[in-house]
Amino acid sequence: MGLGLNDFEGVWQVERRIDNAAGPDARFEGVARFERDGAGLVYAEAGELRLAGQAPIRGERRYLWREEEDGRIAVFFDDGRDFHRFDPGAEAPGDRHHCAPDVYDVAYDFREWPEWESRWRVAGPRKDYAMVSRYRR
Repeated sequence: MGLGLNDFEGVWQVERRIDNAAGPDARFEGVARFERDGAGLVYAEAGELRLAGQAPIRGERRYLWREEEDGRIAVFFDDGRDFHRFDPGAEAPGDRHHCAPDVYDVAYDFREWPEWESRWRVAGPRKDYAMVSRYRR
């Protein structure tokens, strides 16, 4: 397919499902913006997180997306710490992030581009959840 960092630039609707084995499931709906910052793209997400029986919570997050020489995309936390990398052209793009004692596994799916999704599986002593985020223009 030949996706690169520039293909993500713009505004996306995001819908997320969080299936939590250790607590209530959650849903998130909002907007993700990929905007240029000189070194790549800044991912800025804002929306509402809903848990059963609770008032909606405003949620925001930011990441830095950078294209590497080999075409992979490196994702960093907004403070510059390394998060994960993936090859958007791979048959099964994904990675693993260790945040001791927890492990975060991500798989991206670009087969229905320009709609795409990320699937996270998080496991650790106090974490046990699956999170699927669906993006569309």
